[in-house]
Amino acid sequence: MSTEQHILACIDGSAVTESVCSYAAWYASRLDLSVGLLHATDIPASTRRDLSGAIGIDSRQLLLGELTQLDEKRAQVVNSYSNALIQDAKSYINSRFDVNVDSYQRRSKLLPAIEHFKEKNRAIVMGRRGEDHKNNRINIGSQIETVARASSIPILICSEQFKVPTSFMVAFDASKVAIKAVQMVANSPLLRGMQGHIVMIGNDDDSSKKILAAAVEQLKSSGFMVDAHLLSAADAVDGLLTFQVENEIDIIVVGAYGGSKWRQLFLGSATTEIIVSTLSPIILVH
Repeated sequence: MSTEQHILACIDGSAVTESVCSYAAWYASRLDLSVGLLHATDIPASTRRDLSGAIGIDSRQLLLGELTQLDEKRAQVVNSYSNALIQDAKSYINSRFDVNVDSYQRRSKLLPAIEHFKEKNRAIVMGRRGEDHKNNRINIGSQIETVARASSIPILICSEQFKVPTSFMVAFDASKVAIKAVQMVANSPLLRGMQGHIVMIGNDDDSSKKILAAAVEQLKSSGFMVDAHLLSAADAVDGLLTFQVENEIDIIVVGAYGGSKWRQLFLGSATTEIIVSTLSPIILVH
């Protein structure tokens, strides 16, 4: 397997597949990389209980043989579907973007499939299940949580129809992971040339203001157009997302917890609240 890096697009045939393909191709084109289309299938074997004592040996062997045939047939159908999905996704990207596309099919759960390409992955693009939006919260599913807990590279989470981003916002709280998110933006061509905003809610103290000013200066010294915003809001997430909507910002950069704080990532953290409260694309940085 080549070690040339790619942007890994995890597709599953859901309604967000086109969005995932488009954002992955956009991401790849900005970094002059290829797209790696990944479809992982996890096909459990049929449950085969020991029926001795309930039926005769001959009958049991016949039923087990039929179960085996069903397993094989199901695998064939899933493989055919995977082939069609990958080919359709590749055609979709090739018709809209000038990037190279490689395709991969893995018989495993999603995380092991992603980790199989660990040396190649520059970033991961996944779709959130926007159609499950209920009570102002979006069902992001266990796959995103599992991958986000294990990944050390940026993850772009998307759902709505693709729009070429022209502006970005860094959700900033003066923490180490927020500072790292700013460093990632500064060191990458991904968001260069866009209007940037670093937005911090509360934290109205001299130390936080100094860290915010340093973050803005880092981006400006790297050639970015960026403004700082220190806002007041009863709820930090509401304040951030209200600012994003009012200023029509296209993409949000959010820091995620790392190290000993992994457990907090999807257990009530502000990161989680942002992910489940907006349909806008989010870049999750560790």
